[in-house]
Amino acid sequence: MSRIGKMPIAIPAGVDVTIDGSTVTVKGPKGELSRQFHPNITIEKKENILTVTRPNDEKQNRALHGLSRSLLSNMVVGVNESFKKELQVQGTGYRALKQGSQLVLNVGYSHPIAIDEEPGITIDVPSPNKIIISGIDKQRVGQIAAQVREKRPPEPYKGKGIKYADEVIRRKEGKAGKGK
Repeated sequence: MSRIGKMPIAIPAGVDVTIDGSTVTVKGPKGELSRQFHPNITIEKKENILTVTRPNDEKQNRALHGLSRSLLSNMVVGVNESFKKELQVQGTGYRALKQGSQLVLNVGYSHPIAIDEEPGITIDVPSPNKIIISGIDKQRVGQIAAQVREKRPPEPYKGKGIKYADEVIRRKEGKAGKGK
């Protein structure tokens, strides 16, 4: 049995879950999310607990069991609390700023890079070297954060670039430190 898939999901107060066949809609104080799940996976709601079950131990059903439970749990947490990713901009002259609904990055190119804010995702820039991306959909928050990081990933020699706040950059020695 799947260790993740068999764990029940507690529904917090203020969150409403509607199951219509293989479509699950979760409404909460932060917003509403809806997702279509595989028809082999059964999702049941009893009082304030959601359970995810599979029909048999075929390889595909075992893979879908834990995945479906994790996706459903992320939906419940997202509409109740929301998710956020923090990015840091490091490097001389590198900075980020918010202009209207756009994130503008100056990261060593000849031109500034503008990234539009998507509906349901908020981008906040509390300081020129810090970017906070938040929203209720964990997958979209992570995707937008990855797209921002992709504009100038951190390099291993000086550590310049855009990195996640909890990311550790493995540094390399330059040419001068090799022969000694």
